[in-house]
Amino acid sequence: MSVFASCALLARITRGICVAMLLGMTVCRIAYAEDPVMKERDISEKSVTKALMPDQTGDNIVTRGFVLSNRPPGAAPKSSAAARKPSAQMLITFTTNSSTLTDSAQAALDKVARALQSDQLAAYRFRVEGHADPRGAADANMKLSADRAAAVVQYLTQKDRIAPERLSSVGKGSTEPLNQRNPTAPENRRVTIVTVTE
Repeated sequence: MSVFASCALLARITRGICVAMLLGMTVCRIAYAEDPVMKERDISEKSVTKALMPDQTGDNIVTRGFVLSNRPPGAAPKSSAAARKPSAQMLITFTTNSSTLTDSAQAALDKVARALQSDQLAAYRFRVEGHADPRGAADANMKLSADRAAAVVQYLTQKDRIAPERLSSVGKGSTEPLNQRNPTAPENRRVTIVTVTE
């Protein structure tokens, strides 16, 4: 093999390695672009408010009977599928195999309640979703996740006085794991609060 051919081969290999590295960096960036799951000790009024606040760059602002829009005339509205669903993913702890909140979970939910009562979020409604990992029977996981979501709503409405009409709950069972590589990972046993924007 000539020196020229060796150099050309080395250039192709180097280019391939660079492309692979760039693709890897892009994949990593995509993977970490998701909202992180907040542990109870990391939950604060500010972090919850930021996660649950709807996108403020919205297309329309309604003002006493007329609409101000930042779209050019005749432009199609943005797809609702592309719109960001404001949500806060949290590791809220319960006693084993029950829907009883731990003391640390109650302290974290008190901070969530302050965020929900803030001026920024006071006008919105929220859906509390319970999630479970796939251990155990699917029916039992679905019921446990529904009971846990309902326990969060009950705590927020009864202890923290959030208006009941602002909150709903749903169990997701193990249907929406965050960590598919490790099905029993803690983030698969989480509570998600979603801002209802419809």
